[in-house]
Amino acid sequence: MEKRILLLQGHPDTTERHFGHELADAYAAGAGKGGHAVRRIEVAALDFPLLRSEREWEQGLLPPSLREAQQAIKWAEHLVLFFPLWLGDMPAIFKGFLEQVARPGFAFTGEGNNPFLRKGLTGRSARLVVTMGMPALIYRWYFRAHSVKSLERNILGFVGIAPIHETLIGGVGNLSQEDGEAWLVKLEALGRKGA
Repeated sequence: MEKRILLLQGHPDTTERHFGHELADAYAAGAGKGGHAVRRIEVAALDFPLLRSEREWEQGLLPPSLREAQQAIKWAEHLVLFFPLWLGDMPAIFKGFLEQVARPGFAFTGEGNNPFLRKGLTGRSARLVVTMGMPALIYRWYFRAHSVKSLERNILGFVGIAPIHETLIGGVGNLSQEDGEAWLVKLEALGRKGA
């Protein structure tokens, strides 16, 4: 069954291509072969300010540069978020993007005294593709994948996105060409399935 898939590239460096970009390309190629409709957003190429207060988040206007991003999120049935792990978490620009687009009235709506009553993005699934320098097993078991779990629970799950799956790729600075190609094959297969 064809899905509408949105790829969100969260790598903050627009001056060169990174492994995360290759992974997104592989996923997109597979999704195309699987008959899925694909849209892409390169977050670092967007111009938007960081939010600096709760009031600004609740009552401020969405920057015009992010209107298309919100429309694409609304359009999508499946979101794939690509980002490198920096200082144990997603890069700041990617977090800032999620804070901007996941606003009241879009990501959730309220009623009366409960501004978070209804989740606005139900009916969507997601996959997180996270690259990191440390071995993925250490991140998953020793650090308990804390930042990925926080993203799943406190942002994506909070607005109704489920199920959420993870692809954690460790040791990217030392991947052999063979291992790198194996990951690209895996991402293409996931794209073909729309998973």
